[in-house]
Amino acid sequence: MYPNLYYAFKDLFGLQWPFLKLVNSFGFFVAICFLTAAWLVNLELKRKQQQGFLTYTEEKIMVGAPASIADLLVNFLLGFVFGYKIIAAFVMPTVLNDPQSFILSSQGNWPIGLLVGGLFASLKWWEKNKEKLANPEQRVIRIWPNDRVGDMVIYAAVFGFAGAKIFHNLENWGDFIKNPIDALISFSGLTFYGGLICAGAAIIFFAKKHKIIIIHLADAFCPALMLGYAIGRIGCQVSGDGDWGILNSSYISAPTGQLIEANPYDFQKALAHNSDFYTSQFKTLDAVHHISVQPFWHLPNWLFAYNYPHNVISEGVRVAGCDAQQYCSQLPIAVFPTALYEIIMCTTLFFILWSLRKKIKTPGVITGIYLILNGTERFFIEKIRVNTKYESLPFQPTQAELISFLLIIAGIFLLVKVSNKKTVKTVPSTAS
Repeated sequence: MYPNLYYAFKDLFGLQWPFLKLVNSFGFFVAICFLTAAWLVNLELKRKQQQGFLTYTEEKIMVGAPASIADLLVNFLLGFVFGYKIIAAFVMPTVLNDPQSFILSSQGNWPIGLLVGGLFASLKWWEKNKEKLANPEQRVIRIWPNDRVGDMVIYAAVFGFAGAKIFHNLENWGDFIKNPIDALISFSGLTFYGGLICAGAAIIFFAKKHKIIIIHLADAFCPALMLGYAIGRIGCQVSGDGDWGILNSSYISAPTGQLIEANPYDFQKALAHNSDFYTSQFKTLDAVHHISVQPFWHLPNWLFAYNYPHNVISEGVRVAGCDAQQYCSQLPIAVFPTALYEIIMCTTLFFILWSLRKKIKTPGVITGIYLILNGTERFFIEKIRVNTKYESLPFQPTQAELISFLLIIAGIFLLVKVSNKKTVKTVPSTAS
């Protein structure tokens, strides 16, 4: 596993660049996820604008005015935070030992913060001064939906992260009650559907505010959401963030990290030997859910079982011979790499949606198909995935199973509803 890019570059290229410890592997792939999604949404919105389904809105802006005190203050504060925290993290050697604690603390570098803050404010003043007119004037500009992709991505990131944290803590209420502060500010513990729901609500609000037709916007977002989810799961798999499946009792871990084939006796022996670890998760060893699956069709064993050595959340038991302060844990018994399965499935589903988007003319159909495919994929992966179950409900479902089932129903309802519409409305367009 590669908890951050330092370990990835060290293992893959033999390069030991300490500053890469600041770049968390999961966060790196989340950033790629948002950039890729923004690019795809931009392409789709441009296509829909050219077809006449989306049009521009007009807004008034003031041109030629000097930088206001508010402009300078906002840019100074942004620069100060960037210098005080981000740049300081690269120049303070002690930060590299535990960058997450540093980012969440009040520690930083005041001189660098003030310097960068002043630089940001100066650049803003210079930019406005360069465009200053003797008599500032008000102008009307046209803004197309694709021009707002950057704003929508920021909305999705902020509300998506907040929703992912909220839903995760609702799902793990007992852990939240024990330590609510750490649960809220921790970088780990995110629920995709929580992020999807809250980010979706924020984007709908944004679209209504700026008069963007929601159903066309949703159709543009859906392929990007599917691929973004797959890229995010790469981060889960690479970092070993706890998003894995139930035990595959055909494999146990060697002390040094290798997988070893196991018979039922070996499995029970490994379970008993690590009883403290598994009882902390499952209360009793009898409650440990496992399936025995051997590789077939000459496929590699890591496709069926993995023990996530050096995982980012330090879950499991210590790897023999690891002398580092962090990331020295592995799972004593292999699990199904469900994040890897979702990478494969959601990438495939993305290409299906991407190939259908030009063939389907009725607005809303792509969104309905996405809801059904996404819900079905997640509903079935939950059957072999470790997650908190609602034991008070019939069938003891997980939160993801409940939401995925509702998504499937919503997708079917949407397809039925849009199939009854006989015409497709367009708006006048002057897009080139």
